[in-house]
Amino acid sequence: MQLVARATELSPETHFFIENSVSENSRRAYLSDLREFELSGGSIPASPDTLAEHLAQNAGRLSVATLVRRLASISKAHEARGLPNPTRSALVRATLRGIKRTYGCAQHQAKPLLLTELIQVLDATGDRPKDLRDRALLLVGFAGALRRSELVGLNRDHAEHVRQGVILHLLRSKSDQEARGQKIGIPHGRGRWCPIAALEAWLAISGISEGPIFRPINRHGRVHDCRLSGEAVGEIVRERVSAAGLDPSGYSGHSLRAGLATSASQVGVPTGKIRAQTRHASDAMLARYVRDGALFSQNAAGALL
Repeated sequence: MQLVARATELSPETHFFIENSVSENSRRAYLSDLREFELSGGSIPASPDTLAEHLAQNAGRLSVATLVRRLASISKAHEARGLPNPTRSALVRATLRGIKRTYGCAQHQAKPLLLTELIQVLDATGDRPKDLRDRALLLVGFAGALRRSELVGLNRDHAEHVRQGVILHLLRSKSDQEARGQKIGIPHGRGRWCPIAALEAWLAISGISEGPIFRPINRHGRVHDCRLSGEAVGEIVRERVSAAGLDPSGYSGHSLRAGLATSASQVGVPTGKIRAQTRHASDAMLARYVRDGALFSQNAAGALL
């Protein structure tokens, strides 16, 4: 199944670039949504009636966020083929609005790993190679507000050591789909747990001089040549949180990024400075972290009770 139907007048080269106009993850999500839509009896092109019925049949079974994403995939398929877009019809919009009012549309968010909790987690680590790797992963991921794909995508030559710390060179990320490149400063830590020291300790014991920085380790302590998967980051976060005596429920690979943003908000870092590190496109995208971090800052009830 292809997101964009091959047209006879398009060359293979043109078709290749059209297919690569979205990230691999986005393309997989689009194709999965279209496959599910077709398995339920839908097809492209779709009528507004068919699409509204599809939404109604899946309301409650699928989350509102999943339904919204599925609509986006179906919309993309129609627009890429130059077809009338049924997702813009009043019928489909009214159906989705009714589902949101019925089931709510609060987005599930990863629980942030706050600085105080991160320190507790780090204090519970040991001195095995796996401990050193995980400490470096947690600290670099937190300090850089990195997405899990960015974290596992780091290579040895992406980390440039400078006097103030390390500059991470991201070749591609969710917020940089055209691969212009982004730089993130990771400063030396002032407390016991320094991200630069943790990274250097891991690189020294692993002997990594090129290729992926974060790699799987077998039960005998052997470091593999391949890179960790994005899913492994979430597993490491939950495993380490649990080992520190905390409930791992709600934590994921995104908890490091959310933790930096929320923790910075709690200590009064301006949103512009937070956004410079997280690389959110706007304050609106950052708002949920800032809002959660400021819940008890200058709290009206706290001033009275």
